[in-house]
Amino acid sequence: MPLSAINQYCYPTPSLVKTKTPTSLKCSFLSKNLSFPLIKATPLTINRNRNFSLSIVAMSMEAGVGVMGTKLGMMSYFEPDGKVVPVTVVGFREGNIVTQIKTDATDGYDAVQVGYRRVRDKKLTKPEMGHLEKAGVIPMRHLQEFRLQGLDGFEIGQKLSFEELFKEGDVVDVSGTTIGKGFQGGIKRHNFKRGPMSHGSKSHRALGSIGAGTTPGRVYPGKKMPGRMGGTKTKIRKLKIVKIDNDLRVVMIKGALPGKPGNLLRIAPAKIVGKNIPKS
Repeated sequence: MPLSAINQYCYPTPSLVKTKTPTSLKCSFLSKNLSFPLIKATPLTINRNRNFSLSIVAMSMEAGVGVMGTKLGMMSYFEPDGKVVPVTVVGFREGNIVTQIKTDATDGYDAVQVGYRRVRDKKLTKPEMGHLEKAGVIPMRHLQEFRLQGLDGFEIGQKLSFEELFKEGDVVDVSGTTIGKGFQGGIKRHNFKRGPMSHGSKSHRALGSIGAGTTPGRVYPGKKMPGRMGGTKTKIRKLKIVKIDNDLRVVMIKGALPGKPGNLLRIAPAKIVGKNIPKS
């Protein structure tokens, strides 16, 4: 790639300017040409003696609007043919209401903001209460955005129902916060092997060498060592919806989901390349 092209579009540095370049995506689910924002930055000085790879950061689009739910626990579900399937039961508290619609003209991107889990007024700050009162909705604890390719059919105050968005057999992406394990050693955190447990060994569960001596004389960044484990946001992709119970207002999703019972979960349609998101 020539240096002029690299200087034109590169990773953001000071004084960012947004431009739009029309891009035609030939996919079955798109009916018209879409334009995606590119970031134009100041010229970048490159040392030609070093290898350089250009990376363009693109906005993360959702395959469709989703909802938020509460993890209730796990159980075994028996299918009609007798097969036992491990499922996670997800319940829904009051909420999943559209609180804001962001457009490309006002915010630079298209997104739907959804609120979940009703709380008392004193549990929120005045700016949060003002934001929700402006939308004319109830006080809610959690606000999350779903970035979409189109905003047709959405309005502020609209209640999103899981039964209307999904059906049994669909695959979804579920995001949540994993269970925090605290400070853990290398064996539990990174699946390291331990040393001999015999009497002569002086290294049972110790980490061992973390690098050479004089050269390089330091520890490389990213070295796997003991430290804080868990308590991070993660996404589990392409999980199947096994059962939707409208009477109990719960949904059963195959497999394990992040966090412990009571944890907040974000459920969105699974991203499948070529089906609901473009191939490149």
